[in-house]
Amino acid sequence: MNVLVRSTIGIVLVVLASSNLALAQMGAAGPDDPAVLTKRPATEKIAEALSAGPLEITKDARVVEMAAGMKTIELRAGTNSWTCMPKQSATLPAMCADPASMQWMMDFGEHKPKPTNLVPGITYMLAGATQRSDSDPYDKTSPLIPIGPHWMIMWPFDPKETGLPTTHRVTGAYIMWAGTPYAHVHVMGSPYGEPPSASLIKP
Repeated sequence: MNVLVRSTIGIVLVVLASSNLALAQMGAAGPDDPAVLTKRPATEKIAEALSAGPLEITKDARVVEMAAGMKTIELRAGTNSWTCMPKQSATLPAMCADPASMQWMMDFGEHKPKPTNLVPGITYMLAGATQRSDSDPYDKTSPLIPIGPHWMIMWPFDPKETGLPTTHRVTGAYIMWAGTPYAHVHVMGSPYGEPPSASLIKP
């Protein structure tokens, strides 16, 4: 192997190594990385959070983001019982939740054996979402599944009693995580029509 060939191979290897490093760094701080999402301006996070619910709820809702230990940081005070949050990871999308749903979510985040809300909760995700599994609440490795605008009833419905399916669908309703304490109903689409544009909502 002559000097020119060895030099060319060496340059190619250096370029490939640099490209792989750059890709790894990009992947570690992608658009869904919690560190990147947390550093966004508060006005951007508030607008995104409000885009997840119907205007009649979001106009007076409290806006928070989650911090370590399932603590909340208030971004905007509210005057009704609803709480909206911006997207905070690939599987924690923008949402608006009532008190029962917030309790459900806190229990889930703390890995409690089952949720402690005593009544069904309502959660809106009208800006869409992504999830990893229809059956495993704590799946962290499966490819992301895109989900369109939907709302949820946070209560462990039984597929046999309700007749609802247990796999994702783009229309209608289905039970996610069926057979687990954290089962709940997804209802695809918005009960209020198209969600308002985030750009039209004043933080």
